[in-house]
Amino acid sequence: MENSKPETWNTPPSVQPENKKIIAGVLGIIFGYLGIHKFVLGYTKEGVIQLVLSIVTCGVAGIIGFIEGIIYLTKTDEEFYQTYQVGKKGWF
Repeated sequence: MENSKPETWNTPPSVQPENKKIIAGVLGIIFGYLGIHKFVLGYTKEGVIQLVLSIVTCGVAGIIGFIEGIIYLTKTDEEFYQTYQVGKKGWF
């Protein structure tokens, strides 16, 4: 008699993409003026720009990081992944 169970031994496990939403959001809120959240997401150029802007404006440009942190945390996991990790949207 044949077993009607589907074969699962040869199917690869589903790969969960690494989602950096929480860490990037929290770092954006707390250390947004340093651009650390940009470096975590792999946006080196944008991170350096954020850091320089914060130095030039005496930290006032840190509001950008704060706003981005809130935006990151309010997006769904899938939206965040598609927008910032696949689509590589650098700002807001």
